[in-house]
Amino acid sequence: MRLANGGVSVPPPLSLYVHLPWCVKKCPYCDFNSHAAQGIPEAAYIDALVADLETALPDIWGRRIHTVFFGGGTPSLFSPEGIDRILTAVRTLTPLVPGAEITLEANPGTVEAARFRGYREAGVTRLSLGIQSFDPRHLRALGRIHDEREARRAAELAATHFDTFNLDLMYALPGQTLDEALGDIETALGFGPPHLSAYQLTLEPNTPFGHTPPANLPDDDLAADMQDRIESRLAAAGLQHYETSAFARPGEACRHNLNYWQFGDYLGIGAGAHGKLSFHDRIVRQMRVKHPQQYMDAVRAHAQVAETRSLGRDDLPFEFMMNALRLVDGVPAELYQARTGLALPAAANVLQEARARGLLAAEAHTLQATPRGRRFLNDLLPLFLPDRP
Repeated sequence: MRLANGGVSVPPPLSLYVHLPWCVKKCPYCDFNSHAAQGIPEAAYIDALVADLETALPDIWGRRIHTVFFGGGTPSLFSPEGIDRILTAVRTLTPLVPGAEITLEANPGTVEAARFRGYREAGVTRLSLGIQSFDPRHLRALGRIHDEREARRAAELAATHFDTFNLDLMYALPGQTLDEALGDIETALGFGPPHLSAYQLTLEPNTPFGHTPPANLPDDDLAADMQDRIESRLAAAGLQHYETSAFARPGEACRHNLNYWQFGDYLGIGAGAHGKLSFHDRIVRQMRVKHPQQYMDAVRAHAQVAETRSLGRDDLPFEFMMNALRLVDGVPAELYQARTGLALPAAANVLQEARARGLLAAEAHTLQATPRGRRFLNDLLPLFLPDRP
């Protein structure tokens, strides 16, 4: 696929991702950069985050931050005072837009009412709760530290203290039946969540489940049935399916994640944080030093960016589509050039092939995967690789 040279004349919206890497215990399915807590050096780590942000300012100078996302790990292991200190630094050092969405991930085993009030008072506007299941048997199988009572209590607190919140569930769990998967959905809906995420359990390499898969996982047909029934039930409950695994009431989609899927920019600070930044002549991806102590040491030496990679013009079609085609409604076709600097007609042959195979919607004004394309993204996306198979 021959592509013209391009540059981004107008930078896309900018988000800030803050990685807080500690957990009480690492779950056997998790491949995130997270570390079991042996005592969290909260003050020292926040010092490093603030210094990291200060060092990164030349890369984002003059740009407004539209959303902030605290991810992990388990960010709710940090005190409300610590979160407040980070957000105070963000407001002091950057132009944070009025009404910015500020999300914090939390796990039910690490929350209490006083903390939720404190996070809200610090400026957190949206909570994302890692429930995974309300079934005690499945929680044990997943290695979660909370039980079903803590899961229900955390959901109640989220609904009490936050205007918008997300409940995060998984399905196709070891030994799970279709009725049990739907039972988790019904329980979650009882808390009136504005947003719900439903992920199929996947076996990632370099995790305990990846090395030794559970013996009683649902087969592909049952997992597909679960997905179909979950999507139908959530639609009936008024939650719109807007991204591969995300459902929301009108106006409640996660703005931070939407910026990812629309190929927006994000600065990532913290151990192992990833970022993507657009300049007039290049688009770069960055990664911070992964290990928390090594990251803090590296910040003091102004060497916390472990990797910077410029995306070549041949990389950009796949990079853009890998994000945009996760959105159920796709994106306007003109966003392709606006976010990559490349002319869409240069990809006409690939687009035609994808449409002919029923993987991409026929409308020229929209880049949107068909239902078949969403189900078989692993067949659709490689069409946009520079050295496609």
